[in-house]
Amino acid sequence: MTRVLDVYLFDRFVGKLIQNDMGKMQFRYDADWLKEENTSTLSQSLPKPLSKQASTFSAKECLGFFGGILPEESIRERIAKNLGISKENSFAMLAEIGGECAGAVSFIPEGGTLSKGDPHYQSLSEAELAVILNDLPRRPLMAGEAGVRLSLAGAQDKITIRYIDNHFSIPLNGAPSTHILKPAIRQFEDSVTNEAVCMKLAGEIGLPVAEVEILPIENVPVLSVARFDRQISKDGSIKRLHQEDFCQALGIVSEMKYQSEGGVSLKQAFSLLRTASTVPAINLQHLLDATLFNFFIGNNDAHGKNFSLLYEKDTVRLSPLYDLLSTAYYPELSKRMAMNIGREYRSEALEPSHFEKLAVDAGLSKSALLQRVPLMANKILAALPKVSQGLPAASQLKANKLIEFIDGYVTKIRKRFD
Repeated sequence: MTRVLDVYLFDRFVGKLIQNDMGKMQFRYDADWLKEENTSTLSQSLPKPLSKQASTFSAKECLGFFGGILPEESIRERIAKNLGISKENSFAMLAEIGGECAGAVSFIPEGGTLSKGDPHYQSLSEAELAVILNDLPRRPLMAGEAGVRLSLAGAQDKITIRYIDNHFSIPLNGAPSTHILKPAIRQFEDSVTNEAVCMKLAGEIGLPVAEVEILPIENVPVLSVARFDRQISKDGSIKRLHQEDFCQALGIVSEMKYQSEGGVSLKQAFSLLRTASTVPAINLQHLLDATLFNFFIGNNDAHGKNFSLLYEKDTVRLSPLYDLLSTAYYPELSKRMAMNIGREYRSEALEPSHFEKLAVDAGLSKSALLQRVPLMANKILAALPKVSQGLPAASQLKANKLIEFIDGYVTKIRKRFD
């Protein structure tokens, strides 16, 4: 039986997501939406067609974007079991949890109505929030809870909430959220401190980065990340901004997010920004700095889903950075980088010659890039003593250990470029 979801961008109906009798997914733009000029972009991988005949996209063409909205790996599997659906069925999962998603896209059963009235929220005490966070391994994203339709990409347990004036609430029936809360990764209890330090370090040296803070929820540290795809007005109303990660923009499914498996390469990433962003020079510099920063802090898991395009009014730009973590800090994690630099995946093997190859791939000056590498190292080393300031006292010891590690890690690498 054919099933259909109406796809909305902001509050505009843009098309239909269809699952045919064979279980294959298609997307078809709405004819009225196509007629309008200056309509927002849904995805770089689903360009607005020039003719009605080209307005339907196959499963191969549209799964990268639509499937990329959903959680990944074990979280996806747990949600599927809780909802009684197949983990491979992206359509069914979007039907169940595709209300409040990344960016400005929402999914409504065909013929249903997108709520345009006052948004609804379930107010939470700190104790009630602690229960939800503790229950995430059993019930990711609260999937199956009445009225809750939340979706976040990624393979880490987290929840999206409205957090305004120190008050927590859960969005209901597709209402917009403001923050993402991330408890510690089960295998790595200091992951909250790790990410907070790395994110604050990036901000300290001038990189555009999402705002973070460590919240002690019932005395358990949780990372709060302000959503850069949401804007809070003075009256407390929340506006959505559209965004898509690089895998979505290039039509690459989440299961292939690592370059060695067919995922985004740095060459593709720079090319995407050069063609999609409205101010390429600035965005290319930000992406280069992000690449160097990830290299120096040992974030070997920086793949295509950890970079996004942000659409705001008539501009397209690289979004603020997010999911910055020193994976090298954990000896048991792979030292293989998600995206190679100059054809080399091993960070410990990188030399100036590899960055010269990166310059060629990125279409940048070799000499300018080679000068940028030690400059980035020096900026990080100068900023490291400042990043523990403002962190909760309970996190100071873990933060200082990580800072000491990064200091030694960067210093060791820096010597290769003298």
